[in-house]
Amino acid sequence: MPVAQIRGINLHYDILGDRGPFVAIQPGGRRGGMSVRGLGEKIAEAGYRVVVYDRRNTGASDVLIEGDSENEVWAEDLYELLKSIDALPAYIGGSSSGCRLAMVLTLRRPEAVRGLLLWRVTGGAYAAKHLANQYYTSHVEAAQRGGMEAVCAMDHWREIIGNNPQSRDRLMAIEPQDFIARMKRWRHSFEAGSDHAVIGLSPEDLRSMTVPACIIPGNDRVHPRNPGQVAHRLMPNSEYHEVLTEDRADLDVAFEEWDAKEGLLAAIFIDFLRRHR
Repeated sequence: MPVAQIRGINLHYDILGDRGPFVAIQPGGRRGGMSVRGLGEKIAEAGYRVVVYDRRNTGASDVLIEGDSENEVWAEDLYELLKSIDALPAYIGGSSSGCRLAMVLTLRRPEAVRGLLLWRVTGGAYAAKHLANQYYTSHVEAAQRGGMEAVCAMDHWREIIGNNPQSRDRLMAIEPQDFIARMKRWRHSFEAGSDHAVIGLSPEDLRSMTVPACIIPGNDRVHPRNPGQVAHRLMPNSEYHEVLTEDRADLDVAFEEWDAKEGLLAAIFIDFLRRHR
């Protein structure tokens, strides 16, 4: 994969397709870009250039923990990446945390976004508590318990180090108390917007996003149906589609079902892109 030097880090990315408008997509959680590559390939086959990439602190890209908000940092990284490859303005898509990233970028850089492809929108009290612990509190507790060695041993960082062994050196160079302070800042930013129906986005934020948007709700406790429905009601130029109609409590089961629906997901997005090209 090509590597772009963006804002002091190396981002690994790929462009699928060789013609048509640019589309950038990202997965949820802190997963690497490979998890949406299959979807990207399907969209690219319909005549689009799809950017898939590893966000900082994911996949093979560099580790650098800074700033007050993880999603704002990711959004600015994506803007600079697309700018560097002359891909602006672009359609921006994402699932879960990737969905939040896409909407944050639209708020911060509206001129850079042609439209939004949003699936598995996150919201609700369960999601707020679960994700604050998964993304931040568990990392704080690991550093408090065993310093940066314990952080490196966590499943996420162990995978990152496997993809890019230099990441271990970057993590071990951080003082544990500094790492804890940075994670607490990110957690504070996340929790500040966690009481909204769509985590991180106020009703006023959603109303202000006038770009065309295709919204597909989730079907589990972290991505219940309601946040997608609220986003659709408030975003003035959105359309709403349901892919999975049976609710799941188990995230792993939900992931498997979404993987099986990748073709339908791609078809909905391709139809949307063609109508708003």
